Amino acid sequence: MTGTAPSLSTGNTAPLLRFETQLLQRSADIEAWFRSQWHKTAPPFYCSVDLRNAGFKLAPVDTNLFPGGFNNLNPEFESLCVQAIQSAVERVCPDAKSLLLVPENHTRNKFYLENVATLFDLIQKAGFHVRIGSVIPDLREPTDLTLEISGRTLHLEPLQRTGNRVHLADFDPCVVLLNNDLSAGIPPILDGVEQQVLPPQALGWHARLKSHHFGFYREVARDFGEVAGIDSWLVDPLFRNCGQINFLKREGEECLVSNVELLLEDIKAKYKQYDIKEEPFVIVKADAGTYGMGVMTVKSVDDVREMNRKARTHMASAKEGRDVTGAIIQEGVYTFETWGPEHHTAEPVVYMIDRFVVGGFYRVNEKRGNQENLNSPGMSFKPLAFESCCSHPDRTLAPDALPNRSYAYGIVARLALLAAAREVAASRMLAKAA
Repeated sequence: MTGTAPSLSTGNTAPLLRFETQLLQRSADIEAWFRSQWHKTAPPFYCSVDLRNAGFKLAPVDTNLFPGGFNNLNPEFESLCVQAIQSAVERVCPDAKSLLLVPENHTRNKFYLENVATLFDLIQKAGFHVRIGSVIPDLREPTDLTLEISGRTLHLEPLQRTGNRVHLADFDPCVVLLNNDLSAGIPPILDGVEQQVLPPQALGWHARLKSHHFGFYREVARDFGEVAGIDSWLVDPLFRNCGQINFLKREGEECLVSNVELLLEDIKAKYKQYDIKEEPFVIVKADAGTYGMGVMTVKSVDDVREMNRKARTHMASAKEGRDVTGAIIQEGVYTFETWGPEHHTAEPVVYMIDRFVVGGFYRVNEKRGNQENLNSPGMSFKPLAFESCCSHPDRTLAPDALPNRSYAYGIVARLALLAAAREVAASRMLAKAA
């Protein structure tokens, strides 16, 4: 398909162009490497990855194992989603006929509900019976919700449990698919069930840490760098983390200051190596959580020391009202991509089901700059106009042509997917050991 495409406005494109050239030249080796990795470690059911393209660096900055936003994907890629769902379910339950979808509890978010409806439709089209089991505490009977945007109807039913199986009144599923990130913890009704729960409850945001994920990603990026013949820094955001921190009480602040200082020095060294003239910065954010909460841009240690009460309050709270007790300090990756004639700041978000890239969109924010978190008020979503859906290159075109840049995005997103796969495998090993 054709459509609106983003523009990349930076003079620092030489390293990225060399990187894209390497990907084209080694694409067969790269794809063989990915196949070998999926043979060793099964991918999670689904995943979305936020990317940033600085022109000199292309890297993931967040990986979500419970992605919403399926309603923002390009409908022309629906068949990819359907086939990938079939593959993902068959991997864990070959005889599956039915699947139970467990969404978030916030039924007033009209955009999230459209995501649930889209995911429901995709699962149904993949050839499975699917019902929606809600864990809303005060939901006592089946309820229909008419969606404000599309007019579709969602039929929510209260989740039930008998022994170690969850079910609905007349529906006993083989697989339970979570589209609830468990920020508030594992609901007792889901704890210890015998059915396959995807993704595993242990990877919910009540327990998962971003620093843990990016530790796995660092290993993946190093392995990939050897295969692709590149410096892994080109796809890997440097990071450090502080274990215990209380922003309101200023506890752990010296740990934060020292790690910001060390990380800025590391980034400056890489910028000097590649003759990059931009100003280094870091992103400080909650080590657990999503929805763009608890995020700040830092250019010097003074930005940390001089945080006012309002800024510290903003950093102290995460989703579901949870207190922020740990922080990841991540290399800030510029986004020099813009959207439309107004040149609003944009970043690609790539979606995967099983091991397949199935689409994505650009998160566009007219109120934020290229060093800031775009997952905030003012954002909108533009479906990707990538003809190949990031899945394969076109050797007849230049390395930086849109299909090949899209392919680069798909590769880096799959690196994050592989890191998540290793993260899931490690969590299951820990669960078995316990």
